[in-house]
Amino acid sequence: MNRLLDSLRNLLGQAQVLMPADAADPEFSRYQTDWRGRYKGHALAIVRPGNAQEVADVVKLCAQHGVSIVPQGGHTGLVGGGVPDASGKQIVLSLQRLNRVLSVDAANLSMTVEAGCLLADVQRAADDASLLFPLSLASQGSCTIGGNLATNAGGTQVLRYGTARELCLGLQAVTAQGEIWQGLKSLRKDNTGYDLRDLLIGSEGTLGIITAASLRLYPKPASRLAALLACDTIEQALALLALARRTLDASLTGFEIMHAYPVSLALQHTPQQARAARHLLSSDADAGITTQAPTWTVLLDAASPHPEVALQDQLAQLLSHALQEALITQACVAQSDTQYREMWALRETIPLAEKAEGQMVKHDIGVPTSCVPAFISQAEKALQEAFPGCRIVCFGHLGDGNLHYNVQASTDVSDQAFLAEQEHAVNAVVYDIATALGGTISAEHGIGQLKRNELGQRQNAISTAWMRAIKQALDPQGLLNPGRLVP
Repeated sequence: MNRLLDSLRNLLGQAQVLMPADAADPEFSRYQTDWRGRYKGHALAIVRPGNAQEVADVVKLCAQHGVSIVPQGGHTGLVGGGVPDASGKQIVLSLQRLNRVLSVDAANLSMTVEAGCLLADVQRAADDASLLFPLSLASQGSCTIGGNLATNAGGTQVLRYGTARELCLGLQAVTAQGEIWQGLKSLRKDNTGYDLRDLLIGSEGTLGIITAASLRLYPKPASRLAALLACDTIEQALALLALARRTLDASLTGFEIMHAYPVSLALQHTPQQARAARHLLSSDADAGITTQAPTWTVLLDAASPHPEVALQDQLAQLLSHALQEALITQACVAQSDTQYREMWALRETIPLAEKAEGQMVKHDIGVPTSCVPAFISQAEKALQEAFPGCRIVCFGHLGDGNLHYNVQASTDVSDQAFLAEQEHAVNAVVYDIATALGGTISAEHGIGQLKRNELGQRQNAISTAWMRAIKQALDPQGLLNPGRLVP
């Protein structure tokens, strides 16, 4: 191991090879712990190459010494995919220094960036060119585009623009043998064999290490609006989604739902970020009166290439019909950019509020949108029968059928004990119902180590065999992110 570490220091410089005993970088422990604080590992070293060739050279050195590599982007993953194991024998390869925007091609509606670019910086570079990169996540200030692609991130605008996969035109990646694959095309059409780009997207660093990407851009909208709407039932919210699709058509960019409980957690733990919820509270929070959020809060987002007045007319028409059809009980439309941001802050602060509340059994399920009410009804009934008093934090992307459906212990049970003792049983209830409805156990967070065994038990044998065959073909030594994703 010492020979490998010496070679890595010679290649990258002393400052870019961090050792466990290295006190010079106070962030060292962050590289070894996931965002939720659930997974903690011990790395042989943290290496921070500065370009694709250095990534390739690091991989080649590790392959020569038989040392496995854990690629790491912004380290905001939620399934333990970027954390080293406890052996102290793995290299964590951080891509944070590959952070340049290489080019923006306005005529082609594309841009090329390195994998370590923060998503917020990618969005900003597109905006500076009066264009739009629409991938939007709560963690966009810290997650990287390479990680977004490696996990095929979804986010809040999948309804209109699709997942990270749909927003990627080409990739550059380093293979398990330390070669650089050049696939940085910016084409909309390229029918020349297997789509290797799509193979790497969502592979969670198990087949290759993404070092750069060519991304799809869109014209920047001339206007945008957001509204918070109150519904009594999830069936009303689903009918409202259908009405919004008919009324707004392509202008509908986001349709998020939040149950009353996660909204109450946001108001409790992050009151400043959640202040937009006050518009729909049943009484006056400023007067000190106990308040109650609607059973379901919908956050609707719309954007248009036309002036704002046209979009306002469309939204007014939607709200008028929704009231006539008794689909909503209250509505609040953002009147400024500040109010627009506040509405989105309410939705995006829920994961932080959850974290402050304590450990929960987390789920990222997806079902056909039409089956969302059935899933919610069946899952709550089954969970309350099995775990009386459990609290359910349900929110997410109704527009694409993806729910963050998290289960918390009853108030008289320790959250840590509940997670340790009941996680498997809770998962069985939630995943059985989701899959019976034609759904998935992971809509956007990926598999990592959290759901690897679950995937192996639930997917068909042919799918598992294909995944293993692809992994063996591209990484025969099993050195790229071992123990993740592949059952």
